[in-house]
Amino acid sequence: MTKEQIRKINSTTLAYLGDAVFEVIVREKIVLEKPGDAGRAHHTAVRYVSASGQAKAAKAMVADGFLTEEELQIYKHARNHRSMSRPQNADPREYKIATGFEALLGFLYLSDDRERLREIAAEAVRIVDAAGK
Repeated sequence: MTKEQIRKINSTTLAYLGDAVFEVIVREKIVLEKPGDAGRAHHTAVRYVSASGQAKAAKAMVADGFLTEEELQIYKHARNHRSMSRPQNADPREYKIATGFEALLGFLYLSDDRERLREIAAEAVRIVDAAGK
Protein backbone atom coordinates (compact mmCIF):
# COMPACT_ATOMS: atom_id res chain seq x y z
CA MET A 1 0.00 0.00 0.00
CA THR A 2 1.34 3.45 -0.85
CA LYS A 3 1.40 6.33 1.62
CA GLU A 4 -1.10 8.15 -0.60
CA GLN A 5 -3.52 5.21 -0.37
CA ILE A 6 -3.04 5.03 3.40
CA ARG A 7 -3.74 8.77 3.76
CA LYS A 8 -7.18 8.15 2.19
CA ILE A 9 -8.12 5.79 5.02
CA ASN A 10 -10.39 7.32 7.65
CA SER A 11 -8.44 8.60 10.67
CA THR A 12 -10.63 6.64 13.06
CA THR A 13 -9.86 3.45 11.16
CA LEU A 14 -6.13 4.14 11.32
CA ALA A 15 -6.49 4.77 15.06
CA TYR A 16 -8.36 1.48 15.46
CA LEU A 17 -5.44 -0.36 13.89
CA GLY A 18 -2.81 1.71 15.71
CA ASP A 19 -4.43 0.99 19.05
CA ALA A 20 -4.13 -2.76 18.44
CA VAL A 21 -0.54 -2.44 17.20
CA PHE A 22 0.51 -0.43 20.27
CA GLU A 23 -1.26 -2.89 22.56
CA VAL A 24 0.72 -5.79 21.06
CA ILE A 25 4.03 -3.92 21.33
CA VAL A 26 3.36 -3.04 24.98
CA ARG A 27 2.18 -6.54 25.88
CA GLU A 28 5.24 -8.07 24.21
CA LYS A 29 7.51 -5.74 26.20
CA ILE A 30 5.82 -6.63 29.48
CA VAL A 31 5.81 -10.38 28.87
CA LEU A 32 9.47 -10.42 27.85
CA GLU A 33 10.65 -8.20 30.69
CA LYS A 34 8.49 -9.45 33.56
CA PRO A 35 6.85 -12.78 32.84
CA GLY A 36 4.09 -13.43 35.34
CA ASP A 37 0.38 -13.71 35.55
CA ALA A 38 -1.88 -12.13 32.94
CA GLY A 39 -3.76 -10.01 35.48
CA ARG A 40 -0.62 -8.24 36.62
CA ALA A 41 0.54 -7.82 33.00
CA HIS A 42 -2.80 -6.26 32.05
CA HIS A 43 -2.64 -3.84 34.98
CA THR A 44 0.85 -2.79 33.91
CA ALA A 45 -0.16 -2.39 30.25
CA VAL A 46 -3.04 -0.04 31.06
CA ARG A 47 -0.60 2.70 32.09
CA TYR A 48 0.73 2.80 28.54
CA VAL A 49 -2.28 1.98 26.37
CA SER A 50 -4.86 4.14 28.14
CA ALA A 51 -5.93 7.42 26.53
CA SER A 52 -4.20 9.22 29.40
CA GLY A 53 -0.88 7.44 28.89
CA GLN A 54 -0.99 7.83 25.11
CA ALA A 55 -1.91 11.51 25.36
CA LYS A 56 0.93 12.16 27.80
CA ALA A 57 3.39 10.49 25.42
CA ALA A 58 2.03 12.23 22.30
CA LYS A 59 2.13 15.69 23.90
CA ALA A 60 5.73 15.17 25.02
CA MET A 61 6.82 13.91 21.60
CA VAL A 62 5.22 16.91 19.89
CA ALA A 63 6.77 19.34 22.37
CA ASP A 64 10.22 17.74 22.04
CA GLY A 65 10.13 17.69 18.23
CA PHE A 66 10.45 13.90 18.22
CA LEU A 67 8.04 13.48 15.31
CA THR A 68 8.92 14.26 11.71
CA GLU A 69 6.87 16.85 9.82
CA GLU A 70 5.00 14.08 8.02
CA GLU A 71 4.26 12.26 11.29
CA LEU A 72 3.14 15.48 12.94
CA GLN A 73 0.77 16.17 10.04
CA ILE A 74 -0.78 12.69 10.31
CA TYR A 75 -1.09 12.99 14.09
CA LYS A 76 -2.74 16.43 13.91
CA HIS A 77 -5.11 15.42 11.13
CA ALA A 78 -6.38 12.48 13.18
CA ARG A 79 -6.42 14.42 16.45
CA ASN A 80 -8.57 17.14 14.89
CA HIS A 81 -10.85 14.74 12.99
CA ARG A 82 -14.44 15.07 14.13
CA SER A 83 -15.52 11.76 15.57
CA MET A 84 -18.97 10.55 16.47
CA SER A 85 -17.63 8.27 19.20
CA ARG A 86 -17.37 9.52 22.75
CA PRO A 87 -14.79 8.34 25.27
CA GLN A 88 -16.22 6.18 28.02
CA ASN A 89 -13.53 6.50 30.67
CA ALA A 90 -11.29 9.28 29.40
CA ASP A 91 -11.08 13.03 29.27
CA PRO A 92 -12.36 14.09 25.80
CA ARG A 93 -9.23 16.15 25.08
CA GLU A 94 -6.92 13.29 26.04
CA TYR A 95 -9.03 10.95 23.94
CA LYS A 96 -8.56 13.11 20.83
CA ILE A 97 -4.81 13.35 21.42
CA ALA A 98 -4.61 9.58 21.94
CA THR A 99 -6.60 9.05 18.74
CA GLY A 100 -4.02 11.10 16.85
CA PHE A 101 -1.22 9.02 18.37
CA GLU A 102 -2.94 5.75 17.50
CA ALA A 103 -3.64 6.89 13.93
CA LEU A 104 0.03 7.71 13.47
CA LEU A 105 0.96 4.20 14.63
CA GLY A 106 -1.64 2.72 12.28
CA PHE A 107 -0.21 4.77 9.41
CA LEU A 108 3.35 3.61 10.15
CA TYR A 109 2.19 0.00 10.40
CA LEU A 110 0.44 0.09 7.04
CA SER A 111 3.42 1.94 5.53
CA ASP A 112 5.54 -1.02 6.68
CA ASP A 113 7.83 1.35 8.61
CA ARG A 114 8.27 -1.03 11.52
CA GLU A 115 11.54 0.53 12.65
CA ARG A 116 10.01 3.98 13.15
CA LEU A 117 6.89 2.43 14.64
CA ARG A 118 9.02 0.70 17.27
CA GLU A 119 11.01 3.89 17.94
CA ILE A 120 7.84 5.88 18.61
CA ALA A 121 6.33 3.12 20.75
CA ALA A 122 9.55 2.83 22.78
CA GLU A 123 9.64 6.60 23.28
CA ALA A 124 6.01 6.57 24.41
CA VAL A 125 6.79 3.86 26.98
CA ARG A 126 9.84 5.80 28.18
CA ILE A 127 7.77 8.98 28.60
CA VAL A 128 5.02 7.21 30.55
CA ASP A 129 7.61 5.48 32.75
CA ALA A 130 9.38 8.79 33.45
CA ALA A 131 6.08 10.47 34.34
CA GLY A 132 5.23 7.68 36.77
CA LYS A 133 8.37 8.19 38.85
